[in-house]
Amino acid sequence: MRLEVTVLVPLFREVNSNDWKGCGHLIDYSPLWETMKNKNMTQYKLLQNGIDNRTLDTLKKNNNITILTLEKICRILNCTPNDIVRFIDE
Repeated sequence: MRLEVTVLVPLFREVNSNDWKGCGHLIDYSPLWETMKNKNMTQYKLLQNGIDNRTLDTLKKNNNITILTLEKICRILNCTPNDIVRFIDE
C-alpha cells in the first residue's frame, strides 16, 4: 500500500502548534477508533507494533501527530489517512 500525503510549509520557518490555532479546523481522530473497532485492533496491539503510550495519549486528546506517525498507523491498520483523521470546521 502506498500513501501519498502533501504538506505545504513555508521554508526556513519553525512551525509550532500555535500556528494552527484559529485556522478554522479542529483535528478529530474518531475515525481511528472506529477503524480500530472494525478491524478488531486494540490499543495494546498498536503498542506492540511500535505506537507508544505518549502517541496514544496525543490521539485521545485530538492533538497533532507527525505525518510519519500517521503513516505508521495506516500501515499497521492497512488503511488510508481518511480512516484515521478528519478535520472539523470551527
